[in-house]
Amino acid sequence: MNRRRRVYEGKAKILYEGPEPGTLVQHFKDDTTVLHPKKTEVIDGKGVLNNRISEYIFSQLNRMGIPTHFIRRLNMREQLIKEVEIIPLQVVVRNIAAGSLAKRLGIEEGTVLPRSIIEFYYKNDELDDPMVSEEHITAFGWAAPQEIDDIMALAIRVNDFLSGLFLGVGIQLVDFKIECGRLYEGDLMRIVLADEFSPDSARLWDSQTAEKMDKDRFRRDMGGLIEAYQEVARRLGIMNENEPTRPAGPVLVK
Repeated sequence: MNRRRRVYEGKAKILYEGPEPGTLVQHFKDDTTVLHPKKTEVIDGKGVLNNRISEYIFSQLNRMGIPTHFIRRLNMREQLIKEVEIIPLQVVVRNIAAGSLAKRLGIEEGTVLPRSIIEFYYKNDELDDPMVSEEHITAFGWAAPQEIDDIMALAIRVNDFLSGLFLGVGIQLVDFKIECGRLYEGDLMRIVLADEFSPDSARLWDSQTAEKMDKDRFRRDMGGLIEAYQEVARRLGIMNENEPTRPAGPVLVK
């Protein structure tokens, strides 16, 4: 078996060279990392769940005409994606006060915001992904003004669609992080949704109980992370009650 060329490795995913030009294979790891406080742990089966959930969400977005890098899932941990030039920004959409926003502004967690808020953070692990303004983004050339407009329009469309999708299965979409990239097709370039959408990158609360169903369970030492991710997958209808989150034995990765 030929070894694949590793293009990039992040905290939760590895990108490999794809089978065709302009494609990559995105591999979901079990590594779980948070910055505040800084800690890392390998949680068996998390990558499988995130791959399945992200596949479902991106497939739904594609069907709605929202452009993404997703092509198809390949196996339990991997999916085929289009190669894009990642814009070095994390785009955070907030519907309900939680996490750093609640702490930063002294707002009680769980407060519904008057309107959805979009924030930008510069992707830089060494700097702990600092919050930046549109002025910073244009001044340092991370994105052009028109690209910022396109990113914000994309974020709003994603938020509108997914808020309804999750509400329909009894989950509040509190906030989420997305990344965007430049997809080049011949002489044309367009901004598309990239990276992933999973409980690693979103706050998801049970609509009735406000029970946390996301990475805050790890961040706040609450336990039960895998069970919460499994519940999200079950509510979305993409995982049977007794389906394992990992293979029972060795799996050959092609």
